[in-house]
Amino acid sequence: MKVRKAVIPAAGFGTRFLPATKSMPKEMLTIVDRPAIHYNVEELIEAGIEDILIIIGRNKEEIANYFDRSPELELLLKEGGKEELYELTERISNMANIHYVRQKDAKGLGHAVLCAKTFVGDEPFALLLGDDLVHATVPCIKQLTDMYDKYESTIIGVQTVEKNQVNKYGIVDGVKVEDHLYEVKGLVEKPSVEEAPSNVAIMGRYVLTPDIFEMIEKTAPGKGGEIQLTDALMLLNEEKGIYAFEFEGKRYDTGDKLGYLIATVEYALRNEELSTDFRDYLKTII
Repeated sequence: MKVRKAVIPAAGFGTRFLPATKSMPKEMLTIVDRPAIHYNVEELIEAGIEDILIIIGRNKEEIANYFDRSPELELLLKEGGKEELYELTERISNMANIHYVRQKDAKGLGHAVLCAKTFVGDEPFALLLGDDLVHATVPCIKQLTDMYDKYESTIIGVQTVEKNQVNKYGIVDGVKVEDHLYEVKGLVEKPSVEEAPSNVAIMGRYVLTPDIFEMIEKTAPGKGGEIQLTDALMLLNEEKGIYAFEFEGKRYDTGDKLGYLIATVEYALRNEELSTDFRDYLKTII
């Protein structure tokens, strides 16, 4: 079965960006001229997925408002002869079939994914974490769905990291079965450098089979009462086997202040309207 649906969890508090996220969802923080979540929706559309569920929490209505129509603004732009801006605004509201469900309690990523059970049904689905952006020639999710089409099994998006960075990620213990593809033998959440089985790190992109919901329901809450997706994936691996695919592209952690700034600079340097002047400016201060 082809991957036709996607889920984007966006219910977190964004505490690393306080005080800005006290009144603004972290997913709405702007990278150059559009919010971070816009890039994730674009990635899904470019991968051929247009049925998207965004899992929101309290005070996240701005996300739904962003992807909704704004008739007053559209009328103002059209009457003012600002056709280009009008078309841009209208295009955002027609990007994809976007649905919403509220995660009433912050009980971890596993619990957030479980909120998508009714939407997903018995189909495979893509999962994108809103903090992670990936710039790639072939959309990251397209790379993963192509691999899913071949193996019809859960695929975790991974990349290698420096050894001294493994304690920041879920790490894969796996056996290479072909270029860029590992058969997963185990997963370790944020191990110490000494305990890490590899430096192959999970990077916020997945294609999951619907079996994951049963595994999440079996997963006991961990630290802070949160249900971890990694724990559910380990249960799934015991029963059906899963794979990790090392995708091509540059990944940005926009949930981290430095990562956010790096993404902003590099996306600006790729922007045709800004790149030349911005590059010249950077030369004057570096």
